[in-house]
Amino acid sequence: MSLQPALARQDDRNQPIHVVHAESFDGYNQPNSISTFTDNVLITQGTMKLTGALAKIYTAKEDTSVDHVIVTGTPQKRPHIEQIDDNGNLMTGDADQLYYDNVNGIAILTGNAIVHQQNKGDAHGAKLTYNTQTSYMVGESNGAGPVTMTFLPKQKPLPPPKHGAAPATSPAAPAKPAAKPASSSSTSAPASASSASKE
Repeated sequence: MSLQPALARQDDRNQPIHVVHAESFDGYNQPNSISTFTDNVLITQGTMKLTGALAKIYTAKEDTSVDHVIVTGTPQKRPHIEQIDDNGNLMTGDADQLYYDNVNGIAILTGNAIVHQQNKGDAHGAKLTYNTQTSYMVGESNGAGPVTMTFLPKQKPLPPPKHGAAPATSPAAPAKPAAKPASSSSTSAPASASSASKE
């Protein structure tokens, strides 16, 4: 199953990756290496955030740029991803494991995966693959139950008031002015109207 909604964030992949928080760190920043971050890990790249109990960052073979990130967690703190798209809508995803391909901007969520797209809908499956640049998504069940989708309806503006409701307020306003000028101006107005009609 696949879904292709509107624009995702186009420029996040060009931003630096920051490990904003972790309780411990093991590794070094060299080509073709692995750095491990544990406990309350928060990684950001532009508007995208990755959180989990443990994250492994794999650098490219030829330099120290990030090739991919694998985030794992616990039942109490599952791996989480979120990103704000170019329209200001928030995408969130949770799974038992999160694989983020930094080269192609692809997030692969496996194990009871859920992706929620604000104002668009939800996807559930054993494996959800989400393109962080285009919002293109593919879902797979892998024999662990069906893939499900929820599509939200387009939010429509409230309809204007019906014709019966508007006149109910308008007669009340003229009723007061008509009662006041009934003594003087109301008699002269019909007279001029009748004389105009006679001419």
